[in-house]
Amino acid sequence: MTPRNNRRWIQWTLLVLLALGIALGVARALQKRNAQSTAANNAAQALQQAPRYQLGPQDVVAVQQLALEQTVAIAGSLRALQTAVIKARAAGELQGLSKREGDVVRAGETVARVDNTEAQARLRQAEQQAQAAQAQVAIAQRGFDNNQALVRQGFISSTALDTSSANLAAAQATHQAALAARDIARKALGDTVLTSPLTGQVSARLAQNGERVGLDARVLEVVDLSGFELEAALAPADAAAVRVGQAARLRVEGLAEPLSATVARINPSVQPGSRSVLIYLQVAAAPGMRQGLFAEGAVVTGRLEAPALPLSSVRNDKPAPYIQLVREGKIVHQPISLALQAQQGDEPMVVLAGAAGVPPGTLVLRAQAGLIQEGTAVTLAAPTAAPTASPATN
Repeated sequence: MTPRNNRRWIQWTLLVLLALGIALGVARALQKRNAQSTAANNAAQALQQAPRYQLGPQDVVAVQQLALEQTVAIAGSLRALQTAVIKARAAGELQGLSKREGDVVRAGETVARVDNTEAQARLRQAEQQAQAAQAQVAIAQRGFDNNQALVRQGFISSTALDTSSANLAAAQATHQAALAARDIARKALGDTVLTSPLTGQVSARLAQNGERVGLDARVLEVVDLSGFELEAALAPADAAAVRVGQAARLRVEGLAEPLSATVARINPSVQPGSRSVLIYLQVAAAPGMRQGLFAEGAVVTGRLEAPALPLSSVRNDKPAPYIQLVREGKIVHQPISLALQAQQGDEPMVVLAGAAGVPPGTLVLRAQAGLIQEGTAVTLAAPTAAPTASPATN
C-alpha cells in the first residue's frame, strides 16, 4: 500500500472512531436524561401520595365506659386548727424566757415573766389602802351605833343620826373602791406572768430575755399540730357543687402518701377582690405534717359512669379543643367539650357522653403521638409478644 493510501485509511479510521464516540456520548446523555426524568416523575408521584404513619400500641388509647368520680380541684396551705400568740400583758423587762422554736409547751405552763417590782409595790399600796378604808368603816360603824342609841334615849336629834348613817355609807363605799383597786393591782401582778393557752410547739420566738417589751408585744407563737385544716379558694361555678361533709384527697409536699380530708365549712360570702368562695377542709394529722405546707388535691362531688378518655389526649392548638380519632384507617380531628371532667384514681379524665361519633372502643391518639394532619392514613402495629422461655434441657 502506498503512503498516500495509508494516510487516507488512517483519516477514515479516525473519522469513524470520532463518529462512534459522538454517538456513544449522545446515547449516554439521552440515557441520563431519561433516568432523571423518571426519577422526577417518581418523586412527583410520591409527593402526591399522602404519607402513611405506623402507630404503636403506646400511641393510642381506646375510649372506655368507666366508673368515674366528679371532682373539683383544690389547692392551698395547711394551717393548724389551734394557734396562739403569747403577748406581754404588761410593760417591762422580760425575764425567764427559755423556750425556743420547736420546744414543747403545755397548756397553763409559765413560759416567761415581766419584771414585777412595780406591780408588787402597787399591790401592797392597794392592800394598805383597803385596810385603811376598812378601819374607817369600823369607826363610822361605831359612831352610827352610838348615835342610834342616843336618839332612842332622846339625847340627840334624828338629823345627827342621818349624818352618821351617811358617813358610814361613804366609808363603806370607800372601802369597796379600795378592794376593787386591790383586785386590779393583783390582776396587774398576775399579768406579769406569761403562760401558754394551749399544748403545742413553739413556732417563733419574737423577744429575748432582758428586752423591755411594751403592752401586747408578741413574745412566742405556739401551734398545736394535732389537727389541721386547708383553706382553698374556688370559682363560684365549682363551689356550687361542693357540700359540707364531702370527702377529698390531698397530696402534701414532703409526704409520700396522700391524705384524706373532709369539707368542714363553706364561707357564705365571696371574696371582694377575686370573687372566689373559700372552703375549709379538716385534715387529720400525719407524721411529718407542718403548718404552712402546700397541699393540692380534689373534692369528690359525685360519681358517674360514662365513656371517657385521659384529659392529656385533648389538643388545644385550634380555637376549640379536639381529639385525634383513628377512623377507617385515617386520622379525624373531632371537636369535644371540656365542660364535664372527672377523675379515675389520680388521672384526670374528660367525659365524652355528649360527643357524637365517639362511641366506646374508638381509638384516640395519645399526647405523645403528636399532631398528625387530618386525613392522614395510619396503620396500627400489632403489639409484640413477649418472648417465651425455652424449656430447659437436662
